[in-house]
Amino acid sequence: MGKGTNMALWVFGYGSLLWNPGFEVAETVPARLTDYSRSFCMWSIHHRGTVEHPGLVLALDAQEGAVCDGLALRAADGSEEATLAYLRERELISSAYLEKWLDITLQDGRAVQSLTYVIDPDHEQHTGELPLEEQANVIAGAVGDRGANTDYLFNTVNLLDEMGIMDADLQWLRARVQDLT
Repeated sequence: MGKGTNMALWVFGYGSLLWNPGFEVAETVPARLTDYSRSFCMWSIHHRGTVEHPGLVLALDAQEGAVCDGLALRAADGSEEATLAYLRERELISSAYLEKWLDITLQDGRAVQSLTYVIDPDHEQHTGELPLEEQANVIAGAVGDRGANTDYLFNTVNLLDEMGIMDADLQWLRARVQDLT
């Protein structure tokens, strides 16, 4: 895990981890990560698409001065190793994400180091900057082993709305994909 021993395992959720962490969460706190931006910049060839018909999933791109609001999820005490193994199997399925330990600021003022999955800008699944209309068309039609790409989009944006996190691009995508489907 991160630096030190017997430390709590914090995970930064900004996409599907917000609504489907898949591990026992002991504490959930709104949090902010700086110098990264959230966008649909990763081709999904497993969970929300296939090799033949890729979908799109959210990833974090390094971008100086950017901020990404999400959730800090603390794994239940004693489950840290199992949680780490689970997340590596889930998130590192194609090596498009890089596993990093990054500093985040919790809404209550605490600063913690969290396990965070960010896009490898040199990986073939990194889309670069796709126009929003192209993103909407891909998301509207893609399906992978975890279901429809539309579900991923709608679940994520709906939870961000509930948290009071307004992301104009994601809200536009939700509306556009609803029109397309």
